[in-house]
Amino acid sequence: MLTKKMYSWLVGALVLGATMQSCSRTSDDGGDDTSSQLVELTGNLTTQTLTADKRYLIKGQVFVRSGQVLTIQPGTVIYGEKRTKGTLIIDRGGRIEARGTASQPIVFTSNQTVGDRDRGDWGGLLVLGNAACNQVDPAIEGIDPAAHFGGNPANTRSSNTAQDNESSGTLEYVRIEFAGIELTPNNETNSLTMGGVGRGTKMEYIQLSYGGDDGFEWFGGTNNGRYFISFNMWDDDFDVDFGWSGNVQFGVAVRYPSYADQSGSNIFECDNGPNDNDVQPYTTGTFSNITGIGPIKTGTSISNGNFQHAIDLRRRTAVSILNSVFTGMPLGVRMNQASVVNQYLTAGRGVLANNIILTPNNANAFLAGSGVVADSVRNFWTRTNARVDGPASDAAHTALGINPDLIFGSRTDQQYGSNPNFAVTSGTIATGASFTHPKFSETNRTGIFQTVTYRGAFGAADWTDTWAEFNPVNRSY
Repeated sequence: MLTKKMYSWLVGALVLGATMQSCSRTSDDGGDDTSSQLVELTGNLTTQTLTADKRYLIKGQVFVRSGQVLTIQPGTVIYGEKRTKGTLIIDRGGRIEARGTASQPIVFTSNQTVGDRDRGDWGGLLVLGNAACNQVDPAIEGIDPAAHFGGNPANTRSSNTAQDNESSGTLEYVRIEFAGIELTPNNETNSLTMGGVGRGTKMEYIQLSYGGDDGFEWFGGTNNGRYFISFNMWDDDFDVDFGWSGNVQFGVAVRYPSYADQSGSNIFECDNGPNDNDVQPYTTGTFSNITGIGPIKTGTSISNGNFQHAIDLRRRTAVSILNSVFTGMPLGVRMNQASVVNQYLTAGRGVLANNIILTPNNANAFLAGSGVVADSVRNFWTRTNARVDGPASDAAHTALGINPDLIFGSRTDQQYGSNPNFAVTSGTIATGASFTHPKFSETNRTGIFQTVTYRGAFGAADWTDTWAEFNPVNRSY
């Protein structure tokens, strides 16, 4: 006989079972993920706070429109949905306040199950602002309907200090994993896309991993940043376009031998515009203390021919790179057009100074495009920079100051440590940094760069420790 007490117990058990089933999540490939129920983020978000006691799912294109603020607590995990190509867009006038901590970073990652996550699972994070750009009201790639960014070019407007100084919020101790995807033909998002972002925006301690296109890409804007990690990207690590004039200090890129785009993958790819037209403001962004680690650990060649340059300078760019070190890429420095040579050799807007590059194949250290002589590139580089002759070897990297274990070589992506040690305590790059170049004293650069003694991204302290993750494929959240 079913008593009232037994009946109540049975109903309770059935309800509990149904609740537990509703909390489970099924991945797009049919695998079961027993994580807690996800709060869906869709459409246009109003001002709100995402809390660490819940998990969130970005479905389709999700916007934070003008006047709205998305706040994210430390330790919060947000998934991008693969099926709908989930993408988070901070629109012009909107803000994101994602302030993680070293012990509780904020994580944007794939909604696929542990072990099944892959590059390009979702669309990534796009931050758009009103700061200066050398194109007229451009639309960011990959978003439909169009999302525009940037103020009018400097050659058609007077300087707008308010726009250039505006804030799109804060990204601090943030990881973005498996993001960046071709949403429509020839329209890709990146792990972190910045369009016309103002210098009032704070970006520090950001790791991008397993991106489906570029890592950090700037389309115009004036924003600064420091402590950036680009890990296992598909295309370029640091990509600048459209007149970006900000500053970045302390950044590291590590490349995996099997991940490279048919368009040609570089540590730096720097442009001024989508063509070689003389449009201003020029791309004059300045980088210092960057460590670029390509996939070549020993020898002179690599099986994937899509890897190209440590630094690729194109179409009137005038980017400056100082106090940095590069190794492991098959090709060195290239200037693609005569307009690039003019920006560096004649006008002096672009600066490459106090850098070191180890070129595994000496014949490929300096390259040039149409109308440019490779010897001009070589002569310019060797005036104020150093080159270490290859082939690459453990001994050469150790002498340089780069731990050979940081280079993939023949290892698989799953054989890389989840918390590698990047600290540099000896070798050539442990000393020799200089901050006396006039570039550091330019308007909006004075006081931005920390004076350190080492070249590259690291001294005796490893700032990636505790908050970064170098094996996110198998990380359980």
